[in-house]
Amino acid sequence: MIDFRNINTVWASVFVETLAQLGLKTAIVCPGSRSTPLTIAFAQHSSIETIPILDERSASFFALGIAKKSGIPTALVCTSGTAGANFYPAIIEAKESRVPLLILTADRPPELRDCHAGQTIDQVKLYGTYPNWQTELTVPSLDLKLLRYLRQTLIYAWERSQFPIPGVVHLNIPFRDPLHPIYQSETEDLKAIFPNDFFDPITPLKSSLFYSFNLSNYLKQWYNYSQGIIIAGVAQPQNAEGYCQAIAHLSQHLNYPVLAEGLSPIRNYSNLNPYLISTYDLILRNPTLAEKLAPQVVIQIGDLPTSKTLRNWLEQKQPDYFILDPSYQNLDGLHGKTTHLRIPIEQLSEEIHHQEDTDTLNLTGSQFYCHLWCELEAKLKTVINQEFEAINLLIEPKVAWLLPQILPQNTPIFIANSMPVRDVEFFWSPNLLNIQPFFNRGANGIDGTLSTALGIAHHHQQSSILLTGDLALLHDTNGFLLRNQFIGHLTIILINNNGGGIFEMLPISQFNPPFEDYFATPQNINFDQLAATYKIEYEKILSWEQLKQRLNPLPDSGIRILEIQTNRKIDAKWRQKYLQQFADELNF
Repeated sequence: MIDFRNINTVWASVFVETLAQLGLKTAIVCPGSRSTPLTIAFAQHSSIETIPILDERSASFFALGIAKKSGIPTALVCTSGTAGANFYPAIIEAKESRVPLLILTADRPPELRDCHAGQTIDQVKLYGTYPNWQTELTVPSLDLKLLRYLRQTLIYAWERSQFPIPGVVHLNIPFRDPLHPIYQSETEDLKAIFPNDFFDPITPLKSSLFYSFNLSNYLKQWYNYSQGIIIAGVAQPQNAEGYCQAIAHLSQHLNYPVLAEGLSPIRNYSNLNPYLISTYDLILRNPTLAEKLAPQVVIQIGDLPTSKTLRNWLEQKQPDYFILDPSYQNLDGLHGKTTHLRIPIEQLSEEIHHQEDTDTLNLTGSQFYCHLWCELEAKLKTVINQEFEAINLLIEPKVAWLLPQILPQNTPIFIANSMPVRDVEFFWSPNLLNIQPFFNRGANGIDGTLSTALGIAHHHQQSSILLTGDLALLHDTNGFLLRNQFIGHLTIILINNNGGGIFEMLPISQFNPPFEDYFATPQNINFDQLAATYKIEYEKILSWEQLKQRLNPLPDSGIRILEIQTNRKIDAKWRQKYLQQFADELNF
């Protein structure tokens, strides 16, 4: 358990054993000299999966994916110098999307700083305000009091990575030479007196902190609105089914429709909620309906959906607004008449259970309003389905419509930023597949797309999917270096339109030059050859029927690319035409 070979091995093994006792399951280690004691301690520990990864940026997003899937912190280790700076994009995403990470940057001791000792930068508070908590540890010592300090600091770090809100903890860890595990006789005295119960009791933190108030008062208030909606925004809950059931319970109790973002499990548990609305973005493009459907109250669960149409509508109508989320963060990007209820939706659902036997409700007005939403949803889904079924040409929007009809049950899917997340919001249809979507919508960047998807798929019981465009994949091709460490299967559905399709939807697309070179930025990459370089399986998709055959069933192991080549400008023209045409066909 404790490696008594020298001062550093004692310190590092106490460090790693403490984290193991707390519940750490995975450590991602990047190569380097100064981090040698930590690398050895993690590599020797039998209960922690320790994975070596060359590229620090790819490693950090792989760790992000693992932590996103599991909900418990993943440790990320690097050497001194600029190595830790490459973690920064993933740290930003982890903070913004509330994912627990333990960042462990090895460093030179204080006497070797600010003297051109080499591979040394100022690593204290390297990540600014993004960590939940950050500190520098003292230099390793055999003093039992300092070993207790190390233990308790790690317990606190573990807690701060998860409560009151999940996020990043950064520990800067200086080491003196010798870094390699040669014997030092002074460890013998400590070995003779080291307490057998040093790690007792260390238990993972299991309780959460919620704000306490009388929920029944809010429920009574919501009963009085005749036009109320529930917005289920982007969400990656650990218990997806329980989360969906709780929202459905609130919806049916109040007779409020649920406007469910595609980047939420709600649409994939459609049997739970009869008031599920997936086409809200298209409905609200009809100005007559947008006015008629103006809500008196909105209950938002988690973050807002991606839809700019929805955001503009809410900002214009200024309804009474309630946000349910257990964090202390301000989630009101619209700056409306907002009340934050710092609780999870599951807790509110329990409160409703307690009241249902005693409440007598008259919700006739809300029933009419809810029925109107559901009627529009049904009509629009019919129109969309008819349009897509008639399309044989390979166009990007049809991919998001087709996937929820053909994927195997419970398939995890990581959805890349830019156009894929938007097409999913527009066209991902309600289904019974129990799919859990994953995404990096904290900072909304394309950084680390492949590595994050591999982290989510690693050791996953189900074969996984990545839906991505060509630029997002190219931005993280070093993620393919993970192939020898990866356990599981990932199918990459690559929509290759040779550039940034999302920019075609913006006004700048009308100005060329400089549009094509500076915004669309086509790369003209042969992905068959790229796949061969990394020994990744590749297949070009030529028809929708071929895609269906390749996605069900999915392979059990390995990584493969299914490339769908589309025309970026045709994709954009199709969206510009049909997004509005669908809305205009709703005549009520």
